[in-house]
Amino acid sequence: MSTFTNSPKITAKQALLRLFAISLLLVCANNRLLAQEQIIAQPFMQSDTTHKPDMSRLKPPKKKLGRAAIELGFAELTPWVIDRYLRHVDYTDITWQTTTHNLKLRNWAWDNDNFQTNQFGHPYHGSFYFSTLRTNGYNFWQSIAGAFIGSYLWETFAEDQAPAPNDFVNTSFGGVILGETTYRLSNLIVNNHSRGVKHQLTEVAGLLVNPVNGINRLLDGKWGRVRHGRQITDPVVMESDSSKISAVFDVGTRKFNENIGGAFKGHIGWYARASFLYGTPFERFKDPFSNITITAEMGRDDSSMLNVVSVYGSLTGWQLKTKATNKQLLTLSANYDYIHNVSFFYGAQSVKLNLYSEYGLKRKVKFNTLFGAGPVILAAVPDDYKFNDRNYDYGSGFAINGGGRIAILNRLFISGSYRGGWMVTMNGNPSHYFLHTVSGEVSYRFLNNFSVNGEAGYFALKGNYNNFPDVNNSYPYVRTSLRYTLNP
Repeated sequence: MSTFTNSPKITAKQALLRLFAISLLLVCANNRLLAQEQIIAQPFMQSDTTHKPDMSRLKPPKKKLGRAAIELGFAELTPWVIDRYLRHVDYTDITWQTTTHNLKLRNWAWDNDNFQTNQFGHPYHGSFYFSTLRTNGYNFWQSIAGAFIGSYLWETFAEDQAPAPNDFVNTSFGGVILGETTYRLSNLIVNNHSRGVKHQLTEVAGLLVNPVNGINRLLDGKWGRVRHGRQITDPVVMESDSSKISAVFDVGTRKFNENIGGAFKGHIGWYARASFLYGTPFERFKDPFSNITITAEMGRDDSSMLNVVSVYGSLTGWQLKTKATNKQLLTLSANYDYIHNVSFFYGAQSVKLNLYSEYGLKRKVKFNTLFGAGPVILAAVPDDYKFNDRNYDYGSGFAINGGGRIAILNRLFISGSYRGGWMVTMNGNPSHYFLHTVSGEVSYRFLNNFSVNGEAGYFALKGNYNNFPDVNNSYPYVRTSLRYTLNP
């Protein structure tokens, strides 16, 4: 099944996931957006010295397990009912026999759904499961159970197909990452300072980013609630996140090339990219997801409209140095990557240990670096030979990344990054893969928040097969764009 050509009929779950790319852009509706220049693929900002409200004196929110269970049921049933009775999709033809079959662990089997469904649709659906607990008084770690329980219930009871290990991992682990990210962004954009139509618009934007959170704000009477005065004593108001967020928007043209067997084939098209940096690494680094990087890219070429969704979320951290001219921080992160352009596609979920460093070389020169390494839990890697009518293999392995950025006079920015990984196939044609991505960017700020940018790089994929000739493909690209950065 080709990822780039005729796609299967869109299901209710697939229709819902299309909203995610649009909802990311709605974060800019909050007038408290703050920004600094993007650094590298996983950028970070300087320490934020702004006073944060003291939440320690507030009582923890009340846990509402009953409502969470009901909402989890709705998250399971809604797409199933739509696909069953309105779309008449085959997988909904469940019986007691299919359920009995699915309850047996030995019957689990990897599926061959298309790349977008498996690598984006399932994680997005899993974010709903996670949110049913997260928005009902449970903390991050407790809410993880919602994603895993919801994933298991769907695989076992909602499909006539055998439960798929890849779906279970993508829905649960990916659902945790996307669920916590959308939960925090939803609370961030609910602006308790504004009134009237503007306030209602922020509530609607928060609902689109995380529908479960928006619905529960309605049920709890929080929708439209306005903060009075400067003193913050109400837990409802405190849920309006005060973390900093930077936003960088790019619009331009790009060209992807395929170098396969020495033959080049190019694809030119426009693209738009939005990057959001939530929080700062050196603040509250012990709290899970206190620092999040989100990148979404959309473009018009021969591939799908949504080309990139990449999320980095810190789990905890350890500060190493705090000198004025030298700061270092070690963090543990959960990562989600979805890449799908006309030349190359890749999806993975991983855990990494990251070392952030910031150096003040001179008064007007700053240098930042980032190095990371960790296991890849599950990755979908292109397979030229196909397996079970699927044009990608599933595997696990190890990934590394590194990069740096130098800022001169806060006007000229030069950055470079590398990302590499080694994967062993778990399901697919017997093989192992090496993947590499190298990129470099030059950006010049010519007017206030506006910059012109040039970027060049390439993806490289080397596949070593047991039963087929090896594959060694590269995918060079160039981008030019106009960038707008929201400043503090």
